[in-house]
Amino acid sequence: MNHLNDAELQELRATLRNDQAELQRHFDLNEQYGLDESLGRSTGELSAYDNHPADLGSELFERGKDIALDDKARHELEQIDQALDRIDREQYGVCSACGEPIPFERLLAVPTTTECVAHAAEHMPFAHARPVEEQVMEHPFGRNSFDERDEETEFDGEDAWQIVESWGTSNTPAMSEDPHVSDYNEMYIEASEQEGYVESLESFLATDIYGGNVTIVRNRAYQDYMDHQEGEPLLEP
Repeated sequence: MNHLNDAELQELRATLRNDQAELQRHFDLNEQYGLDESLGRSTGELSAYDNHPADLGSELFERGKDIALDDKARHELEQIDQALDRIDREQYGVCSACGEPIPFERLLAVPTTTECVAHAAEHMPFAHARPVEEQVMEHPFGRNSFDERDEETEFDGEDAWQIVESWGTSNTPAMSEDPHVSDYNEMYIEASEQEGYVESLESFLATDIYGGNVTIVRNRAYQDYMDHQEGEPLLEP
């Protein structure tokens, strides 16, 4: 015996019929505007290409969107037809997984459902699924980054990207990992990293081959050194 009374069944049937009619109007409009035809036929030309190739890209995008929306609408229409058939066979409103009655409130919200809330969550296609790419993807430079290994100091994937990125990207300072970046030349990964020296002093103090003729290379490390007043009396008059 169905747990839904006649009034509830009539209300659900009416809802399904209205949705069915709305979807049918959608397909009728598609036929009217030629959206169910191929791109070449719908343009009325011998070839879809014209003097503006970019226009074809827009047309192709819109046609792909139309096809996706049509597929979704056909799937919804099929579910509605099946729900109406279950009502006629007095098999409507029962969970296909556990056989328990589906509450009227859930049926009113999702008239085409065939499962109760508990089992619907288990069978949702995207409830627990993850992109298949995650099986092989790792964090950036995960396969060839040695930052986490204290004993490794060689050139790795992050260093390679650091060099490439230092020549510029389409990013803006707002996208930099350093919130205080003030120069486009400082936007690449670990731009402040010391390369080729341990102490910043080593990067801007230079001598000749004999250790004489001490000079100062006024690079960014030097400017930072002076800004922090770490050695001003010794480096500048």
